[in-house]
Amino acid sequence: MPVITKEITAMEAPAGCQPTRTHWLTTGIAAAVVLLSVALQAAESACPIQITDVTRQTGIHFRHTDGSSGRHYIVETVASGLATFDYNGDGRIDILFLNGAPLPGSPAQSPPPRNALYRNDGKFKFTDVTEAAGLTDTSYHLGVCVGDYNNDGFPDVYLNNFGPNILYRNNGDGTFTDVTREAGVGIGNHVGAGACFLDYDGDGHLDLFVANYVGFNFENHQISHMNGLEAYVGPLKFPTTANVLFHNNGDGTFTDVSVASGIAAYKGSGMGVIAADFDNDGDTDIIVGNDLRPNFVLRNEGGGKFKEVGVSLGLAYDSSGNVQGSMGVECADWNNDGWFDFYITTYQRQPCSLYQSHAGTYFEETSRSTGAGLGTYPHVKWGVGMVDFDNDGRRDIFVACGHLIDNVDEFDSSTSYAARNIVLRNTAQGRFVNVSDQCGDGLLPKLSSRGAAFDDLDNDGDIDVVILNSRREPTILRNDSRTTNHWLQVQLQGTKSNRDGVGARVSVTAGGVTQIDEVHSGRSYQSDFGKRLQFGLGGNTRIDEVLVRWIGGGVEVIRDVGIDRLVRIVEGRGLVAPPQQPAK
Repeated sequence: MPVITKEITAMEAPAGCQPTRTHWLTTGIAAAVVLLSVALQAAESACPIQITDVTRQTGIHFRHTDGSSGRHYIVETVASGLATFDYNGDGRIDILFLNGAPLPGSPAQSPPPRNALYRNDGKFKFTDVTEAAGLTDTSYHLGVCVGDYNNDGFPDVYLNNFGPNILYRNNGDGTFTDVTREAGVGIGNHVGAGACFLDYDGDGHLDLFVANYVGFNFENHQISHMNGLEAYVGPLKFPTTANVLFHNNGDGTFTDVSVASGIAAYKGSGMGVIAADFDNDGDTDIIVGNDLRPNFVLRNEGGGKFKEVGVSLGLAYDSSGNVQGSMGVECADWNNDGWFDFYITTYQRQPCSLYQSHAGTYFEETSRSTGAGLGTYPHVKWGVGMVDFDNDGRRDIFVACGHLIDNVDEFDSSTSYAARNIVLRNTAQGRFVNVSDQCGDGLLPKLSSRGAAFDDLDNDGDIDVVILNSRREPTILRNDSRTTNHWLQVQLQGTKSNRDGVGARVSVTAGGVTQIDEVHSGRSYQSDFGKRLQFGLGGNTRIDEVLVRWIGGGVEVIRDVGIDRLVRIVEGRGLVAPPQQPAK
């Protein structure tokens, strides 16, 4: 009989559920399996974060395509993102999956691939409403952002494509209309990436930032060879590109202000983006993750101007001064010190980077000292969320993994095309621990993930996960964390400022600890999520105050908020009952 060995080290086990170093040794296979099963179940039961794969019960039948034909076009490697948002105002978070399209050399498909909008019917059941909603275009879609650009109370959708981009106006009746031409935001033939709505000048209208990847077209296509096998080339084989900034004119149209704002002067290879106020000065900045080029921090200088300050702030390179294969960009105040920190996912053999803010004056790359890169080194990483899975008041990290080279397994044994995703739990002791093996079957699938989104899909007060997997069906993960911790969800509605409250800063103080968050549009890897802000309260049964700083300068302080509930805060009116009580 073979000897079976299982070892768990304290370094990789979660705080509060760390088994003593244990070594099971037996000469009987059956006995070893039983002991191992019991030990793993004990570790899971002690770990508060529990995530369950419920994909099969959802009714979601979407399947992603990157249009590949074996010719290894670089655009195939970067598709695609997704968005979670309440498109029809029924109080439930819906899902929009982005899809690619056939590329030269690939067979035609009937019907052709398209995006898929799934309406949330409650209890993790979803219905495909793509055709009824009018989202039936067959473009090659890469990135997405959601925002109410015309302040009519209904979220609109912008798609950043390989080819002309698309702006869909939400008509408020469950349908969308393509208004790209009249709005003036089509851009032309580019390889898209992340995008975000933001109100950079505080005039109450959402402007639009659009990142571009590389100057690829079918005429300058190249391939590489790995051990004699054809493979994809990297971004350095193609020209850098400029990003685009559109100013919202307030009449349904936009003006390209890329040159006037200074944005066009900075060329890179944009992937993930996020618009956030990193220096707490009341206006919105833009952070761009560039693939194998220095990351950008576009600081809002006021007066419609931006200045790139990534190098001086310490966000352009890793701690060794190297450029990285940056993919997704996320931010949160992971240590509750009142300043946003940034987490950037990276390429193979580069741990993910946690850039910790020092009062907004500079950032320190702390992945190794904090454990924020645990388990990420071998893989290519894409979507990311800094969310509080167990509502203990501390942001955890979810990383979506999967290689972009589909035949990498044939020549590199250190990694794999399909990979498990990663969960890092915040211990509140200045460190993260990798709990991927202890937090349920949701972390067992091995796929090649791209975009990831994080929202409360069943309105039970904790954050669930949706993952778009390249060339496969998506993964839907239900948060079943075993905890009695309390929580608060905040939904903002602007009146003088933009209706979505995009860019507004919310501070929640409970038990002597203040947490901050902002409403973002477009984040992580080419995706959008999280318009309802989630605050875990731990064991606190009372909130001292909620403070909102609206874009444009307004400030509101609200007390007697209550716990374990979703609240709506309307600018100038304070706490208002949600327009419709969300249904489970």
